[in-house]
Amino acid sequence: RGIVRMRRLPTIAIPMVAMPIFFLVAFSGSFAAAVQIEGYGTDKAVNWMCAWAVLQGAAFSGVGAGGAAATDLENGFFDRIRLSPVHPFTVLAGLLGYSLARSLLPVTAVLIVAFALLDADMPGGVLGVVLVYVSAMGVSMVLSLLALSVVFTLKTVESLGLVQILTFSLMFLSIGQAPLVAIEGWLHTAARINPITRVIRMCRQGFLGDVTWGTTWPGLVALVGLILVFGTLTLWRYRKITT
Repeated sequence: RGIVRMRRLPTIAIPMVAMPIFFLVAFSGSFAAAVQIEGYGTDKAVNWMCAWAVLQGAAFSGVGAGGAAATDLENGFFDRIRLSPVHPFTVLAGLLGYSLARSLLPVTAVLIVAFALLDADMPGGVLGVVLVYVSAMGVSMVLSLLALSVVFTLKTVESLGLVQILTFSLMFLSIGQAPLVAIEGWLHTAARINPITRVIRMCRQGFLGDVTWGTTWPGLVALVGLILVFGTLTLWRYRKITT
């Protein structure tokens, strides 16, 4: 349903693609000289910002699944699901599949702009690109489950405002814009304990150098942990509205 809706209304995809590209271009220019500070590990701001822009786009692709569910709750479609013998995992798998499909659009668009127009590097090679997509799809799933848990609790489209605040908090309170050594005060603590920080490191490593298992496994563990937590919460809230 979500993919059909997006095909009928292609304008839905425009903000999802345009926003991360804007972030990439704007912050790569703004932070052009900042990469001379210790901790960035590159002499090009675009190499640092590309991973963050990719994950921003993926995150809001995931939020889109919550938007689709909220719309169906308000227009009564979920009442039909509640009365039909559909397993909860089937419904959630469809919504997650929708968010994963959506995430491919901004990720691919950002990479094309970064390499074709902004001269980004990928010393990590093909494996680095693969981890960019793995990280993006993982973040999309995490934010999709977070959005669904909130939507299934509040049951309104307006609840997406809360999801957007949580999404921005997760993404900005991390090492998205600056390395941990350059962040001070409570922001340093927040970025250090934020699991998204580990995912960004995993996604970014191919832009900065070789891909290593030591940088990859913490990101994978963070994604699996977040998916399990938000997935359990989403399944619980879904069962509440269908019983």
